[in-house]
Amino acid sequence: MRSTQTRLLLLAGSLLLLAAAAPSLLGREESTIAELKARLPDTNIQDRPPLCIRISERQLDAAGRLYQAGDVEQAKAALRDVTAFAELARDYSIQSHKHEKQAEIAMRKMTRRLGDLKHTVIREDQQAVQDTLDHLDKIRDDLLLAMFPKGGKK
Repeated sequence: MRSTQTRLLLLAGSLLLLAAAAPSLLGREESTIAELKARLPDTNIQDRPPLCIRISERQLDAAGRLYQAGDVEQAKAALRDVTAFAELARDYSIQSHKHEKQAEIAMRKMTRRLGDLKHTVIREDQQAVQDTLDHLDKIRDDLLLAMFPKGGKK
């Protein structure tokens, strides 16, 4: 009797875990970019940096797919969003003094991915990718300066 109950509980738990993981296993995103953008105004300032970073990273993924599909104008629009939401992440993290380190790490990772993307697009499209890369480097520098101000703490 007890063995049967334990098996049923394990089976039920496994089914719940599988149901929770199903969207990611099927390749679906938990929220669309538009849904994430719509949530931003209703989010507390200290919780906005991770949300902005997620939007920026998702737009970077989209830009790569769009360049690969040959939709250059949409890819450039996605890159503009990468920059815009990276700036918001920087601003909100510096303003709230929260998530500065995570934002800096995310900017570093995105610049690496942009470097990889730059080498996969045609020459005419490389400048837009480079401009975004340069802008993210500046944002990262701003975050580092906020975390480690010149002259140190006194």
